[in-house]
Amino acid sequence: MDRQSFIDRFGSVFEHSPFIAERAFDAGFIEEPLTAGSVYDGLAAIFRTASEAERLGVLRAHPDLAGKLAIAGDLTEESRKEQAGAGLDRLTPQEHARFTALNAAYTGKFGFPFIIAVKGLNKDDILAAFESRIENAPEAEFSTACQQVEKIARLRLDAMLPGDPDPA
Repeated sequence: MDRQSFIDRFGSVFEHSPFIAERAFDAGFIEEPLTAGSVYDGLAAIFRTASEAERLGVLRAHPDLAGKLAIAGDLTEESRKEQAGAGLDRLTPQEHARFTALNAAYTGKFGFPFIIAVKGLNKDDILAAFESRIENAPEAEFSTACQQVEKIARLRLDAMLPGDPDPA
């Protein structure tokens, strides 16, 4: 796969951050055949070695859960599907108000939106994690959010590519 095709296909795996796919390709981290694991390894290596400011930019590129972008229909297709799968598109007015308040408090405290890999979770699981993690120290939450971004990336790649071949 050529560079531009790779970036076009995988540039949004880390939300609105195509620089990760660009750098992974340019560093020679991407080899055919492409598998979810091999592409993830290359992209994650770039994310982990990005500057703190760059990683913060990736965190800030994520939408609020059940936030104004979701209401306006302006989420990426990946984010829309992920939030819908967790039931965040079907909140009661009271639940939506709680998410809105938590989003504002969390972003005010940490400077980036609450990020969690929602696959396999429901709105109650997400609210419980939200309420727990908002008590974290900023350094701990930055680390946790980065781990969640990587988990989201892996889940997205698992949906896009075949798994890794079994060792012979």
